[in-house]
Amino acid sequence: AGARGAAGSVRVAMPGAVRTLCLAALLGALGAGGTELTLELPDSAQRCFHQELESGIKFTLDYQVISGGHYDVDCYVEDPNGKTIYQETKKQYDSFSHHTEVKGVYTFCFSNEFSTFSHKIVYFDFQVGDEPPILPDMNNRVTALTQMESACVTIHEMLNAVIDSQTHYRLREAQDRSRAEELNGRVSYWSVGETLILFMVSIGQVMLLKSFFTEKRPSSGGAGT
Repeated sequence: AGARGAAGSVRVAMPGAVRTLCLAALLGALGAGGTELTLELPDSAQRCFHQELESGIKFTLDYQVISGGHYDVDCYVEDPNGKTIYQETKKQYDSFSHHTEVKGVYTFCFSNEFSTFSHKIVYFDFQVGDEPPILPDMNNRVTALTQMESACVTIHEMLNAVIDSQTHYRLREAQDRSRAEELNGRVSYWSVGETLILFMVSIGQVMLLKSFFTEKRPSSGGAGT
């Protein structure tokens, strides 16, 4: 059913299932929290991040080194009591999930202290809480989902898979670009070095050939009388 307003616009009433889907999508967007960040980690440096969490909350930390050195970094996570609940050294990428047991500020740090000259670019994704169901009371329903609801759930899952794939391919593209630029720099330096060596060898050969064809005048000695 539709009604025309005074300004001439048409407003179409949405079906109940569509309104439910829109409301669920909005609640899902507000319910799950997360942070994605790409940071530069200088040599012999460490950077930490802090997040206050309630008890009984699940959080997930995904990270990957995009460029720098051997693409590795140290990472550890501490609870509010200072207890280390996760620690890895020289990892290129990893994922860590944990259910909080105490309320307070949780700390996770990335360290490049073992490297003395290489900068690192690190990407991490910090997600807090489980994703709520797309439909209200979806887990407690007795009746089966309708065809529209099943299609909405399938589309939602496919969109999440597409988002994860896009993030993965963006990281792979950034990592491959960094490696290509590093390789291009090494090839350029090698080419310049070869040019200088060839130039010096050419000059040496010319000087050597010139010495072969240089006329040597005999030294004139005094005649005795």
